[in-house]
Amino acid sequence: MNFRLISVLFFFTLVFISCQKDSDSNDDQFVEPTGSVNKGRDNVQDNKQIGTPCRNGYAGKNPCKGYDLLAYIDLNSFESSNGNDSWGWTDPDTQKEYVLMGLDDGTAFVDISEPTKPILIGKLPTETDASPWRDIKVHNNHAYIVSEAADHGVQVFDLTRLRKAEAKQNFTADRVLKTVPTAHNIAINPDSGYGYLVGTNRNDDFLGGVHFLDLNDPKSIRFVGGYSKGGYSHDAQVVIYKGPDQDYSGKEIFLGSNENKLVIVDVTDKTNPKAISEINYQNNYYTHQGWFDKDQRFFILGDELDESIVGGKTRTLVFDLNDLDNPVLHHTYYGTTDAIDHNGYVKGDLFFLANYTAGIRIISIDDLENKEMTEIGFFDTYPDHNSTTYNGAWNVYPFFESGVIAISDINTGLFLIKKSD
Repeated sequence: MNFRLISVLFFFTLVFISCQKDSDSNDDQFVEPTGSVNKGRDNVQDNKQIGTPCRNGYAGKNPCKGYDLLAYIDLNSFESSNGNDSWGWTDPDTQKEYVLMGLDDGTAFVDISEPTKPILIGKLPTETDASPWRDIKVHNNHAYIVSEAADHGVQVFDLTRLRKAEAKQNFTADRVLKTVPTAHNIAINPDSGYGYLVGTNRNDDFLGGVHFLDLNDPKSIRFVGGYSKGGYSHDAQVVIYKGPDQDYSGKEIFLGSNENKLVIVDVTDKTNPKAISEINYQNNYYTHQGWFDKDQRFFILGDELDESIVGGKTRTLVFDLNDLDNPVLHHTYYGTTDAIDHNGYVKGDLFFLANYTAGIRIISIDDLENKEMTEIGFFDTYPDHNSTTYNGAWNVYPFFESGVIAISDINTGLFLIKKSD
């Protein structure tokens, strides 16, 4: 068994143990809710509480800079032990915003149209067993939910059902796809309507590589191929390319975080995906997840194991993809804490990083060409410490038009924050 595999197994064990330990014994670490939670639509008028502004470096018990706490829902309210991934949906008819909160035992749906008074609408239970790993993405008013739980498959849920939900309830999936029984993650390209299952079984048809799904008709989803030559894919972003390399303009490009490298593949033709390039980097311990900047020139990537194995400040790698055939490492950014990085996303000129025990960090990336990255704000969902443990902020969703930012915390629950006035 090689060192990388040992490291990965060690990491997974740490995540599971820390999640279980904290859910059982660390109730005193939970931050007190400041915006109250409605568990059905009937009592929304009785809720008069408001959020907690960030003042003198704190919002209540939570360290912060430049971002206010609007509301918080603890794990007890979800009747769950651990949090994990999260995503968002905006109803195109009503413009109401919803958070989809990943949990060890399912997915919760939260109406945040009044963000200081979130409404917990209900929960879609896990398809089989509980699992620390669950991932959610949204396309065409449907949620697609995967898990590493055995034989879980892909749950498909019509989000328009939330419009008529009148009380906290347990939902059932509209359909479940079992062709691929487990997956760590799903990426969706909204511009093409294709989904990409990653983190699947290493012994499957694509050896843990990516599986392609045609999601254009949610009632008739089709598996249409895959790609295995890049090795096991842990996470991915897929885009219709509009960046500076004219050779690939208009092509559908897959960027895979594949454990020990970034893999770039032209997946325009699902029956004949074509490798473009791969790139490695020094002190590579687990290539975890990344996201393009707004101009699709720079790709911002995190290695999940480097802080815990080597130590030092949170490390973020920036690759210059001006030439997709010849990517180069452009810049290495070191954060302000020792915490481990997890998922990061770009909105405009800001990079939002879920930084485990350091909460989320907001980093300006408006001058990446000159290697300028500056932390301009943060909100710490795990105030106990900023050390290298797998606790705290798993994911951040910064894409709501309202400016509300959702943070899913492993140990405590769902936080809603917004930039201070």
